Amino acid sequence: MAQAYEVAVRTRRRLAAAVLMIGALADMIDVSIVNVALPTISRKLGAGPTALEWIVSAYMVAFAATLIAAGSLGDRVGRRLLFLVGTSLFGAASLGAGLASSAGALIAFRAVQGMAAATMVPQVLATFRVLFPRSERGVVFGIYGAVLGLAAAAGVALGGIIVDPHGLGWGWRGIFLVNVPICALAVLGTAWLVPESTDPRRRTPDFAAALGLVASLVAIIFPLLEGRRLGWPAWAFVVLAAGIVGLAGVARRGARVGTARAPLLPPQLLRIPAAACGLAIQLVFSAGLQGLMLSFALFLQVGQHASPLRAGLTLLAFSVGGIFSAPQAASLAERYGRRALLAGAGLLVLGVGGMAAGAHAIGGGPGPWPMVPGLVAAGAGLGLLVVPLVNVVLAAVPAAIAGSASGVFSTAQQLGGALGVALIGTVFFEQARGLPTLSAFTAAAAAAGAAFLLCGALCLALPRTALSEEDVLEVVARDDAG
Repeated sequence: MAQAYEVAVRTRRRLAAAVLMIGALADMIDVSIVNVALPTISRKLGAGPTALEWIVSAYMVAFAATLIAAGSLGDRVGRRLLFLVGTSLFGAASLGAGLASSAGALIAFRAVQGMAAATMVPQVLATFRVLFPRSERGVVFGIYGAVLGLAAAAGVALGGIIVDPHGLGWGWRGIFLVNVPICALAVLGTAWLVPESTDPRRRTPDFAAALGLVASLVAIIFPLLEGRRLGWPAWAFVVLAAGIVGLAGVARRGARVGTARAPLLPPQLLRIPAAACGLAIQLVFSAGLQGLMLSFALFLQVGQHASPLRAGLTLLAFSVGGIFSAPQAASLAERYGRRALLAGAGLLVLGVGGMAAGAHAIGGGPGPWPMVPGLVAAGAGLGLLVVPLVNVVLAAVPAAIAGSASGVFSTAQQLGGALGVALIGTVFFEQARGLPTLSAFTAAAAAAGAAFLLCGALCLALPRTALSEEDVLEVVARDDAG
């Protein structure tokens, strides 16, 4: 009888984990799927260059502004509750995005999607740590990482299949509407299978800092996205400077909130050179990646008249490179430390160069395939640089703030992506002048390559060693235990 009960408990928590992963899938698929649909959205909704940048950036800015506060709120009021709220809101916003009749409405729903995703995502790992004993967490976390990696890879191909008339032919609206049944399944499964949990410390999130973060991010991103269209007026630089000052104020506030509140940013984190450098790498890498993907999708489909399906399958080569390198990345970093990350940054730079060289060969008529080797190399570089980055940084971070550090890294990733869309998108559209030409893509690729080169230089300031996956789980578990 006791053995049967144990089997039933084990089965139930595995089903609960699967349900939570399904909800997280909606976020990961949505991040990668939208780039393939941008040219179609531009034609159908009459969205100009700035609107296309906002369609991508609104999601990331809202995600970055909400993530840390939502994680703290889940610890206080209930992770299951916050996951249900976030998933339901994500499904509703996806429905709204799929039915949007204008670019402005789509941008608004994308912002709600980002906020909803940031509400549900931090609850997943926190709930796993409650559901599973320490002996099983490594396997569960590994499966979760693999599922998200495959989702990101599948998203670009799925986007092409959904949008392309020769695929499912659902058009651009289908990439958002597909989230609705996924979210519905996740909500029903969570309500049935997932137990509620809270943090015994139950600290209140620092809502004032959260609002300051929202205002600062908008003040930074708005002039960067709108400045080119408006002719770079003086007020844009004033607002940008105010946003940077506000962001610094949010970072400093962590030392003044006391122990009763959960600081948005642990003040001691930025005082650790390795942690500050790791955050910079995450931000700069994400900027280079998102700016590159935006310009690549537009160049391929609008400039070279590739179908959405062909564009999605071509982009899949990037994910394939990451799939090959990511499983070995943590062990390579454990063995070689920052040198593994340096190799990843080098592969990214070489891969972007290969993409640019392949783009010059497309004019001869072979289709986008000359860009595939560069895409594979860049994807392999992503796996080596980003996957073990937290392991390397946590080697220099006290266990007491390890969990907080991982949340801040996710925020830096989204903020960097929004900045990359704004900055590299500006470079691309300035060169394009209405048509995504080869010179426009080459300029954007050069900017992305410079970002990855900077990542390599920053890697030199990281620790020489890295924690193993088991060590990372151990320090985060100690942080959760208070």
